[in-house]
Amino acid sequence: MNYLIKLCDKLGILRSEIDYHVLRASMVLIFLFFGYQKWWQYEAQALIPYISNGPLIFWMYPVFGIRGATWFLGVSEWLFGALLCWGFWNKTAGVLGALGGIASFVSTTTIIPFMPDGWAASAGGFPAMTEKVAFLMKDFVLLAVSFYLLKQDLLRLSLVAYRETVSSATATSEVPGADRKIA
Repeated sequence: MNYLIKLCDKLGILRSEIDYHVLRASMVLIFLFFGYQKWWQYEAQALIPYISNGPLIFWMYPVFGIRGATWFLGVSEWLFGALLCWGFWNKTAGVLGALGGIASFVSTTTIIPFMPDGWAASAGGFPAMTEKVAFLMKDFVLLAVSFYLLKQDLLRLSLVAYRETVSSATATSEVPGADRKIA
């Protein structure tokens, strides 16, 4: 174990932000691929039991129809992915992408208790999942990653704001007469 720790330290992994960047890039890829799926009929049909039983998203079928609901989800996922990607350079965009991810994964994880036949009766029911619930379980991890990215981007934004405040305060105090009021 010590060897592994020393190797990671030598490679700079323990002192870098690689985890932050890998998680952000992973979320961008996930939103890209999941958003792409939403443009095809097979995905529209596969999502019917999920959207129909989602307490936060059931309204999409009456409003958009089956294909329209999946297109709405696809556009939303691509938007969140684009914002997260832009978040590499612009932390405000990263915050918006992370908030979109949180909304998306709260919407999907809340389907779990309402999914018909979500628990395998042949194995005694809860906690034995069927594939329908198992498919949604990944969203708990994606929700956690979205919260992590939100926190990191907010910290980075607050650090920039703090540095700007300290910088301007220092600059003002160094200017002769800057503390005098002008009448």
